[in-house]
Amino acid sequence: MALMTAADYTASLRDGRTVYYRGERVDDVTTHPVIGIAVEHATIDYQMADDAAERSLAVVDGPEGPYSRYYHIPRSADDLLRRSALIERATALGGTLVVLIKEIGSDALFALRLMAEHLDRTRGTAYLPRVERFHAYCRDRDLAVAVAQTDVKGDRSRGPAEQDHPDYYVRVVGEDEAGITLRGAKVHTSVSTNAHEIIVLPTRNLKPGEEAYAVACAVPANAPGLTMLASGYGGRKGTAFEQPVSSRHKMMETLTVFEDVKVPWDRVFLNGEVDAAGPLAKTFVEFHRFTAVSYKLPLVDLFVGAAHLMADYNGVLSAGHVRDKLAKLISYAQICRGMTREAARESKVVGGIAVPNAELINIAKLHFATGYHQALAWVQDIAGGLLVTGPSEEDLADTRLRELIDRYFGAAKAGAVDRLRLMNLIAELTASDFAGYQAVLAVHAEGSIEAEKMTIWRQHDIEPSIRYAKRLAGID
Repeated sequence: MALMTAADYTASLRDGRTVYYRGERVDDVTTHPVIGIAVEHATIDYQMADDAAERSLAVVDGPEGPYSRYYHIPRSADDLLRRSALIERATALGGTLVVLIKEIGSDALFALRLMAEHLDRTRGTAYLPRVERFHAYCRDRDLAVAVAQTDVKGDRSRGPAEQDHPDYYVRVVGEDEAGITLRGAKVHTSVSTNAHEIIVLPTRNLKPGEEAYAVACAVPANAPGLTMLASGYGGRKGTAFEQPVSSRHKMMETLTVFEDVKVPWDRVFLNGEVDAAGPLAKTFVEFHRFTAVSYKLPLVDLFVGAAHLMADYNGVLSAGHVRDKLAKLISYAQICRGMTREAARESKVVGGIAVPNAELINIAKLHFATGYHQALAWVQDIAGGLLVTGPSEEDLADTRLRELIDRYFGAAKAGAVDRLRLMNLIAELTASDFAGYQAVLAVHAEGSIEAEKMTIWRQHDIEPSIRYAKRLAGID
């Protein structure tokens, strides 16, 4: 068991994986001008483990040696709180962008453990030892693990077996003594370009006749037949002055295509159990929504800090409408934080694993998602139109133009350059490619708003409220 350094991690990604970016094959993801930024961003997890100031949060010293806290199985509310704190801290170091190379993979491993234990106990399968070995493999080698869950789906009014062609959902197309063969495609696969392993999970409930689609397994990122088409969104080259976050931090998403990919039996964790596909998908999502709201916290905190600082720079901090917006931004951020912590405190232990309270974490995610665009509007309103009309970095480099900028863009409590730097940060958060990426994540990542509302409705124990209403109304 050994922790990788950032340099070890970077070097390990030069493994011949098949990645395309804007139509061209990427020979080395670590040196690519766009994907390389994502690789550097992902090293944050490894840097934290190597930093004396961060080590106690990032590393667990187990009896067999140190390992990443992400791979530590949460046994209690305190374990979940520490995991949340680690995710929040790593995301803060990432400029509000989650690192995700171990968060999402370990979420999947926890869900697989629970489902495998259930199937082994009720069906006599032998999935749990496989999951346990793969978990140990990732933990002991300090690997980065992505999750491919969302199928491309085709005609969404039809099930997997009813599509015009059968590969809109990833399926098993063959079995032999060595293992299974996969075909199909997944989409929105985060961090896959710079992960070591990709866990495949089902995306929905399945029914009899769809056994081929009820599959969960693990595939190396450089497996023969696996092709990743990296999204070009947000790939424009930026500068630290005008894009203070995305010039240094990036996360890649891929269309992940499986063309007869061979998977050994020891890496197969579900194969044909249609009634387990939906529960496995949902179990993963509940762990991952806890991760999700944890990594939203630095972003909502930055909304508060940047808006407050800009109001102070502009001399409007005492204005009633500004304080009103700041109070609402603070409430938005603190409700997200409080609900996340409460979901950990109200967790329940299932099969030896502490599971965050599903109702509370879905309420937290729903609060974040439905309030996100209003929060952006409050920040933009406080900041003003310079978000999209201000001078460029090239203007500052010209002596004559710099004189004009210094003269005319000074503020109540800031010089022109600092004011523009803050404007550029807020613009990146609210009015850029990066802002668009975050806005779409707010609505769709970790499950849709409608899925969160459905989960809340299903999880809430309504009977005590009904009994109380009946009692006060005098209804027997």
